Amino acid sequence: MQRQPVVAGQFYPGREDELRTSLSQMIPLHPLKIVAKGIVAPHAGYVYSGSIAGQVYSRIKIPSTVLIIGPNHHGAGAAAALYPEGEWLTPLGRSPINSRFNQLLLQHCLYLQSDNLAHQREHSLEVQLPFLQYLRPDLSFSALCIGHGDFTVLREIGLGIAAAISELGEEVLIIASSDMTHYESADSALQKDTLALECLLALHAKGLLDVCQQRRITMCGVVPTAVMIEAVLQLGASRADLVAYGNSGEVTGDDQNVVGYAAVTVN
Repeated sequence: MQRQPVVAGQFYPGREDELRTSLSQMIPLHPLKIVAKGIVAPHAGYVYSGSIAGQVYSRIKIPSTVLIIGPNHHGAGAAAALYPEGEWLTPLGRSPINSRFNQLLLQHCLYLQSDNLAHQREHSLEVQLPFLQYLRPDLSFSALCIGHGDFTVLREIGLGIAAAISELGEEVLIIASSDMTHYESADSALQKDTLALECLLALHAKGLLDVCQQRRITMCGVVPTAVMIEAVLQLGASRADLVAYGNSGEVTGDDQNVVGYAAVTVN
């Protein structure tokens, strides 16, 4: 099965030369790269959030196997949908799904289903792939789209991911794809996102879910982020760092109706 890019030419450049130029400008040179177990990276159009995503990708070593977890913006397909066998295409080329890792994820995560419907129109995972291809052309990956779930289910998925990575026996980077507060003033977004980031940086998954619900923080990837936190904690993570924060108003000039973006490393 081959997934064609659905937001190339919209969220990011649709031509290879233009995309490479764009990525080279968004990913700064960083001499000290860490081995991260997980990251949070935004998934808006590159003109809005690409420089923030580029800052987190510039600081980490990309292993040969990656798990991208994104939200389900369209509501299609399974609640926790693992893309089946095959490959994904972007203007930079093809990246294969890691079939052995997929098998282990399905074995250890009983809530996951092999399903491509959830991925057909979903942009949140696709926009991460060019960054990865640019920095690690030989990578293989697994793609998980999660729409919802209570904390008990999400924790079980996180623990299952950790078990799958342990059995795989190699380093895996877990990417939680998420934007922050949507369509509020820059001041309001900063206040709300600060509350969410406090929980994220404390690696407190349930606290993150609770504060987003209680304070109506429209962090679209809160569920993928909670799953990532539970997985990396099981794998021994103990520290999270905020790499960058910004909002779309810094590009558009409109600070009354912004989307917030954050980049975080976990190791």
